[in-house]
Parts: sequence; C-alpha cells; structure tokens
Amino acid sequence: MTPEIDALLPFLLRRDNVARYENGVVFIGDRRKYPFEKRFVRCETVECVARAIENMVTQGGGPWVAAAFAMAMAAREVDGRPANQVRAHLEQARQRLVNTRPTNTALARRLAEAMKVAEQALSQGESVETSLLNWLDKVRDQIYRDYFKRARFGADLIADGDGILTMCFAETAFVLSLALAKEEGKDIRVFTPETRPYLQGARLTAPSVHELGILVQIIGDNMPAHLMSLGKVQKYFTAADLVTLDGHVVNKIGTFQLAIAAHFHGIPYFVFSWGPDRESPDRASIVIEERNPAEMKQCRGTPTTIDAIDAYYPAFDITPPHLVAGVITEYGVLSPYDLKRYFA
Repeated sequence: MTPEIDALLPFLLRRDNVARYENGVVFIGDRRKYPFEKRFVRCETVECVARAIENMVTQGGGPWVAAAFAMAMAAREVDGRPANQVRAHLEQARQRLVNTRPTNTALARRLAEAMKVAEQALSQGESVETSLLNWLDKVRDQIYRDYFKRARFGADLIADGDGILTMCFAETAFVLSLALAKEEGKDIRVFTPETRPYLQGARLTAPSVHELGILVQIIGDNMPAHLMSLGKVQKYFTAADLVTLDGHVVNKIGTFQLAIAAHFHGIPYFVFSWGPDRESPDRASIVIEERNPAEMKQCRGTPTTIDAIDAYYPAFDITPPHLVAGVITEYGVLSPYDLKRYFA
C-alpha cells in the first residue's frame, strides 16, 4: 500500500524525502529550505543528526525517523566490538537523540523500541545495523498504512464546501485526508496561519496543499478568529506532538488559542494522533520545550527587533480536553475523555 500512499502525497511527505539511509549516512529532507529549494542534509555522525533535529531541519514525524536511522549508524560505528561496548555506544546515542525533542515523546518511544531490537540482535549474534534497518522498514510500512486509516477517518469528517483551518504542519495523515476528500469530489478550502517564527504554515503546509490542487490561503497568526467570525471556517484540524491519557493535546505553540476561538464560534477541533502516551497521564507530566529566545527576534535570519530586547519562546502549548471534539487515531475518532480505550 505504501507506493499508492506515496503517490497521493506532496514531495515533502514522500517516504524517502523525509529521511533515508545510504551506506551508513543519513539524509534528512531540509524543511528549512523548502519550498524554495529541495535539499537534503547529509549526516555522517549521530551528533550531526541530533543537531539537525534541534536546528529544525525536520519536525513533526521526521525527527524520530532520522533518529532511528542515526541508531543504525551508531551500530555500524561499533560493528564487531564486544556486546557491552555496542550497548554503551547505542545508549549514549539514544540519550543524545532523545534530548533533541523533550516534548515529542514519540521519538523517545521509538528509540526505546530500537534498543530492544538491538539487544535481540546482539543476543542472537546478528548485525545490529541490519536488524535496526529491517525493523525500521517494517515499522514505516505499518505507519504509512496507519496514516491512511487516520486519513480515511479525517476525510469522513470533512463535508463538501468546508473551510478548514490548521496550524503549523499537521503532516501526513492530515494532508492525506485532504487528498482523499478531493478524490471524493468535495470542494474544500484550507486556511493556514504562517506559524512564526519558522513559518511552517507558509513554507510547508501551504505548498503541500497547493501541490494537491486544493485551494489554500496563507493568513497571519493573528487572523483565524476573524475568519471564524465571518463563517469561513467549518473545521479545525491539527496534528499533536503528544496527547496525555486524560486528553490534553500538546502541539505547536498557537494551537491552544485557535482552539479557544474555534470553541467560541462552535467549530469542532479534531486532532490527528498516534494515540495517547502511556507515560504521560496528565498535564503535570508534560515537559514543554523552550527554545532559544533569540529565535523570536528574527525571521529566517532577518532581525525583527533590536538585540537589547528580551524574548520568550515556548515551542508548544497545551489544549485541554474540553476544547477537543475528537482525537483521530487508526482505530477511529475517540473522545478526549475516553482515550484509555485506545489500548483496548
């Protein structure tokens, strides 16, 4: 099914354009340059991959894939050494990679799985690098099948004539849901806030939706409530970097304020998610990544204020469950108050 899914996706979200592995080298699609350039960052070390993730070369679903490939790279570096040295080297790599995205717990969970795969390979005297690559290939096959399932549920929520608001870059399941809705003949329009300071909405979401042949309009981050008041928005969709067991949604900063505006205007907010995180029971368990405040004082390298002024940059915010109409998982659209059912 993956080739068929790939064919529905825009350039940025096709499997090998997110990240790929070639002879011990990780190539990561450079989303900082898109849509003006289609480039890849070439990484020959785990540290290079870690810095690429920290420097926003990739985000959303991209970091864990790049990090998993980095684990295979780390295994290659110590191939043939005693098992205890291989374990120590992989654990050091895992910790460095997990620390790149403290809020996005999907990365930590995937790398924990990678360590189990490595341990099994060591116990059986097999190549850890090969085992990790085979595991990742199978996991990605399943993930793209799950993307399609979630996209199908999302497309069913979209009505003909809908104006759809999103935030940041909601990634594969959301974009696939738009593609499926278009295939069904639904006439839709997408509004995407620009998403300061990295402009993911303007640079990633809008070109990807445009590539599908769907009408998309870029708006300022301060415009959505006005559009809602004019009746232009019927649905609000985002992805989620984390969903707690009690239904709190963690996503790109700005998501929460749009959820408040949507709630005020009676517009349902739906979240594409891999399901709740067992290790995150409630709001108190969430660690919000705070990025360098200097990033808020510039836009794509151009200063927007003077150096002497302070800034603050929390990268994510938290939307409480009462503002969420449903969490879209591969098992269906679940209530944020009933997420433990996901594991049933």
